[in-house]
Amino acid sequence: MLVAVLDCGGRKAGGRVGAPIAPVPPPPSPVPAVISVDSVLSGLTVRQKAAQLVMPWVSGAYTALDDSAFQVVTRWIDSLQVGGLLVSAGSPFDVAAKLNALQLRSQLPLLVSADLEWGSGMRLAGGIAFPMVMATGATGDPRDAYAIGAAAATEGRAVGIHVNLAPDADVNNNPLNPIINVRSFGENPAAVARLVQEYVRGLQEHGMLATLKHFPGHGDTRVDSHLNMPVITADYARLDSVELIPFRAGIAAGARVVMSGHIAFPAFTGSDEPATVSAAVMTGLLRDSLGFQGLVVTDALSMGAIASRYGSGEASVRALLAGSDLLVMPADPDAAVTAVAAAVAAGRVTTARLDASVRRVLEIKRQLGLFARRTVPLDSLMTTVGTRALQNQADDLAVRALTLVRDSGAAFRTLQTRRTRVALIAYGDEKNSSVGQRIAEALRAGGNAVDYFRLWPMSGTLSYDSARAALGRGERVVFVAHVRPITAHGTIVMPDSLARLIMTTDSARPTVFVSLGSPYLLNQTPTVKSYLVAWSAVRAAERAVGLALLGQVPIAGHLPISLPPYPIGHGIEVPARP
Repeated sequence: MLVAVLDCGGRKAGGRVGAPIAPVPPPPSPVPAVISVDSVLSGLTVRQKAAQLVMPWVSGAYTALDDSAFQVVTRWIDSLQVGGLLVSAGSPFDVAAKLNALQLRSQLPLLVSADLEWGSGMRLAGGIAFPMVMATGATGDPRDAYAIGAAAATEGRAVGIHVNLAPDADVNNNPLNPIINVRSFGENPAAVARLVQEYVRGLQEHGMLATLKHFPGHGDTRVDSHLNMPVITADYARLDSVELIPFRAGIAAGARVVMSGHIAFPAFTGSDEPATVSAAVMTGLLRDSLGFQGLVVTDALSMGAIASRYGSGEASVRALLAGSDLLVMPADPDAAVTAVAAAVAAGRVTTARLDASVRRVLEIKRQLGLFARRTVPLDSLMTTVGTRALQNQADDLAVRALTLVRDSGAAFRTLQTRRTRVALIAYGDEKNSSVGQRIAEALRAGGNAVDYFRLWPMSGTLSYDSARAALGRGERVVFVAHVRPITAHGTIVMPDSLARLIMTTDSARPTVFVSLGSPYLLNQTPTVKSYLVAWSAVRAAERAVGLALLGQVPIAGHLPISLPPYPIGHGIEVPARP
């Protein structure tokens, strides 16, 4: 997974705050709309070729032209002449305006990527946020995967993004995986493959390139590659029959990009080196065996699994030698360009090898039409991004994905039929300060009195005492937990104190436990009698939970993962109340 972690680092490298406004350079020399990639390639120096392969991270938030962080990026464009950018979060107008300004500075058009796994709302404030993609595994309908891809492409292209660093083609077959979880479509390789294919088609039929990640598969790991090196201990036969199935399907569907994973696979490579720098994996397996001829990109080269071992420059050279084309988010873009150019000068990287990758990058830009038009119109954003039609799709998917795993005490179905006083205890990380509030509002609108209390990862004894006081005022109880993959967190679990509180309360009074993220929270609360999974805490998912608790929508989702004692496909179906 790619994440934005370098804002303060970028500022440190920039000029002083209050420096003169960075001048806008003259427009680059005109490049004909119809171009010869070989002609463009032949006009580049070795250093310019190396720079075309480097894709640093840039914030999508608003910055003035004289902001030091913006000046760092303009130097990457003006002097280093990087070939692309990975853009992070911001408003649609801020992202589009910033990318337009940077495109106009660049001698060659920039290839812009972003991680929009569950829709543009993952990065664009006001864009549509679908539930995490495991929700489509719960509906089992490939059209839902297509819809997420189509919406992400429509909104992303409107702001100037060309490549979605998704879908996640990993098979989540390890419940202890700390970073994939609900980012995967599920546990069954064939089911994941079908959904990956439709997600790819949804993206690419709407003008955005799809990226299959994290090759050769990050699902069966117990280490977050943002921190350390995950190791797949299975042999090649298992990899071939499980992890590679969705990648093959995505390639067959026409995916144009594949992302490497910083994952060691010693049974195949004979060493502990990550796949990103392994020619056996990225060339022998991906290109030669799977026949992939498109663009290969690295996962973020700033991640701990690779940066701590090789450093920015050496990691870039090794990734290129292994078979990657685009070097994404090196900690030091200058060092990456310098190292690749030096490797060519030393004969370590041949000119032919460098040219092959640069040609692929330029050809992608040509096919996307970027030599003809590289900027986007700002006046059409409000008719394209965040539209009601797309929000309705997200709302509909969220309802159909709701999965009732257990209701042995009928607390869930009883709550649907009685209006009463409800204690709602919500838990989530600091980035979701409003978790559970939409559910509380829905319950109130449906005629219930609701006592809402919020717990955090750092909540101590006094906070839990306050939660118990709120619980004491409720006739019925709803716990809502948002536990999800968080970069460099290392685990996806609730605090033990929360798990104990849920089980103790459940043993004393009717309680419904709702997971707005990881389905595996049942493993921490094995005695709870009513367990509902909504897969995500986005607006659409919380709305769906609120409607379901009132009995206003049916519940028909089924588990796309095994959750002992419940197998894949399990789900209690509950019709809407008349």
